[in-house]
Amino acid sequence: MANNFTLLSSPLQGFTEFRFRNAVHKYFGGIDTFYAPYIRFNNKPVISSKYQRDLQLENNLVPELIPQVMTNDADEFITAVKYIRSLGYKELNWNLGCPYPMVTKKGMGSGLICDPAKIDHILKRVHAETDVIVSMKMRMGYLEPTEILGTFPILEKYPIKNIAIHARIGKQLYKGGVDLESFQKCLDTSKHKLYYNGDITTVAGFRQMQTLFPSIDHWMLGRGLIADPFLPSMIRANTELYPENRWEIFREFHDTLYKEYDEFLQGPTPIKMKMQGFWEYWSQTFPNPQKTFKAIKKANNPRAYQQAVNDNLKSVS
Repeated sequence: MANNFTLLSSPLQGFTEFRFRNAVHKYFGGIDTFYAPYIRFNNKPVISSKYQRDLQLENNLVPELIPQVMTNDADEFITAVKYIRSLGYKELNWNLGCPYPMVTKKGMGSGLICDPAKIDHILKRVHAETDVIVSMKMRMGYLEPTEILGTFPILEKYPIKNIAIHARIGKQLYKGGVDLESFQKCLDTSKHKLYYNGDITTVAGFRQMQTLFPSIDHWMLGRGLIADPFLPSMIRANTELYPENRWEIFREFHDTLYKEYDEFLQGPTPIKMKMQGFWEYWSQTFPNPQKTFKAIKKANNPRAYQQAVNDNLKSVS
């Protein structure tokens, strides 16, 4: 079982932006490469300020960051390439994984996997007209886990750096388990380097995956990292023991995130919604997740929120 593996942070829209990435790297470490949440165009050929801010080099203090694009249009893809190359990034990850209906109905994200001809057309133009390194993030399909197999002959025509596969279909969203049998089929079929993504939430779970897929040496953590930012360093140390000052570290991490988002987001409602999103994950690592999250949800102003945070941390320390 390989000990020389690479841990990657999977991009999650609304969560893994630069403030989160920097804080995770500073307080916990363990992640080698972070992926930025996807650039999306919404029918305008411009990169919105939100994505620009997230990719600016001075905003990113992590070891390696790879930008991502979500599109089914070659011109948009090339616009994204030109932008990220202007900042000095060499690689652009193409999102064919997003499961959300508002994306897939437009034939993007995992909704594009069933259209190998379109994938071919886009990759052909990107490789002919730019010098970018392309990597992919995919699900195994939208309706069927066999859809991805139909894309492999197309993808093999191009020097794709790697394909990170989330072992679910789009229609599942995040429900139900991962389909490891279908992932194995991908491993048996594709000639490209594959990364594994999906439901790595514990050290024991990670070890089990390593045993199942001994040839995989790149592992992507998504929701597991948001819920428990200690996970990467614990996987690295091969331990299920948290540091003794676990909750102090978490507190500093939380306070840093809160302060930075509070300065950026205008008014009490946006910061409440932002932190509530995080607590939906964080509460899962507390002994009583429902009670923990309920306290946060009930807090209707900044003072009540801070009190709820204090009570939650008091209950564990």
